[in-house]
Amino acid sequence: MIWNPEYLEEMSLPKPRRCSFCGNEFSLGTGMMYVKNDGSILWFCSSKCRKSSLKFGRDARKLKWTTYFGKEEKGRA
Repeated sequence: MIWNPEYLEEMSLPKPRRCSFCGNEFSLGTGMMYVKNDGSILWFCSSKCRKSSLKFGRDARKLKWTTYFGKEEKGRA
């Protein structure tokens, strides 16, 4: 069997996760995975992000401490 180097790179180390609310990367073994009823998966780095998104329904683009602050929605002109 011939090993493809690109395949080995993909299988080597898992990539760090990105928070679904604030956009920050966090290491594996931390954070929380939330699965909605429609099957979509949300990753949160902290309880602050989880509560802001799910409990309070805040928009990450309106909060200065997120990386999505001031960015427009994709697909809008």
